[in-house]
Amino acid sequence: MPLTDTTLRAIKPSEKQQKFFDGHGLFLAVSPSGTKSWRLKYHHAGKEKLLTLGQYPVVSLKEARERTMEAKKTLSAGKDPSIEKKLNKLQQKNSFELVAREWMEKQSHVWSQHYKREVRRYLEKRAFPFIGSRPIADISALELLDMLRKMETQGFIAMAHVVRGLCSTIFRYALASGRAERDPTVDLRGVLTPRVKKHFTAITDPDKFGALLLQIDNYHGTLVVRCAMQFLALTFCRTVEVRKAEWAEFDFKDNLWRIPGEKMKMSRDHLVPLSPQALAILETMRPHTGDTRYVFTSRWTDQKPLGTESILGALRKMGVSPEDMTPHGFRTTASTLLNEQGYQPDVIERQLAHAPLQNVRAIYNRAEYLPERRKMMDYWANYLDLLRERALLAAVS
Repeated sequence: MPLTDTTLRAIKPSEKQQKFFDGHGLFLAVSPSGTKSWRLKYHHAGKEKLLTLGQYPVVSLKEARERTMEAKKTLSAGKDPSIEKKLNKLQQKNSFELVAREWMEKQSHVWSQHYKREVRRYLEKRAFPFIGSRPIADISALELLDMLRKMETQGFIAMAHVVRGLCSTIFRYALASGRAERDPTVDLRGVLTPRVKKHFTAITDPDKFGALLLQIDNYHGTLVVRCAMQFLALTFCRTVEVRKAEWAEFDFKDNLWRIPGEKMKMSRDHLVPLSPQALAILETMRPHTGDTRYVFTSRWTDQKPLGTESILGALRKMGVSPEDMTPHGFRTTASTLLNEQGYQPDVIERQLAHAPLQNVRAIYNRAEYLPERRKMMDYWANYLDLLRERALLAAVS
């Protein structure tokens, strides 16, 4: 006689396991502890087998019967429901989100904390809600295109390209680990709306750059911001590295700024040789911030570094157009002018912390080209002084 909800609610555990049959091989197994589990007895390849369908009352009588019918359909297709259940679980373990998070974890020793947060944010907001639960091997190019088109319709053209690139890397990781057979993003090449690349603007004319240096020297804002801009020009580090420079990072015996890997874009320690001019700026700052953590402190509190927009804001106050110069542009300026001066490109690239990832020796030998870089940084500081002098002469003539 088929079971009813009334019958099920009235069932009490006993000293031995009990079985209450419903039909089509479905029954409820009740353990002495009171656990009630749906089981399906079936035959496949001449053998009697059992399939667990869930526990009552989490799985209702109606749901248990529906799962029984699904199992019967699987049997009629010549497949074993127990094996199919295991395969489904395995596919869930190989979902896009789980593979992606595993891949991200593998990169933790290479990426900076900032970049790690950015990658996680892109995936959690733009990819996981759409394909995160899907078995990575089953995701098609059309699914990906639908996801990326949604970003495009919202105006996020560049983001769509970034997410496509991240997905491609994740698919290739799954391919290498035997969880996918191909990278479907390959089929989307040339399909997305082209993105307009924005380059950091920079002054690369020596005379114009000399005029900018004079403007910075005469900046009427705070001493901290003026010194930070001067230091940025001399070291051509990234703005965030200058803003968050700490006194503890400076080796005044060896005249080196040792930036720890966690602050760098690619999580590698970086050495910056300090010219006499750069050291002079630090000595200027010492009476003001020498007893604090940061060299260039916030306008509002000496417990925090200089604000994110401080240097950019100063350039705009001086009347420097966004089309002419950005804080990041100091790096481009240095690279361009030093290359024009005939310095070895590899030396410049190492000073810009652009060591290629595939060059293992460059990754682990953070002091590579250090003697050449010391000479180059001293030359660069003297060259900037020369540009200032030329700009001053041009101004008074």
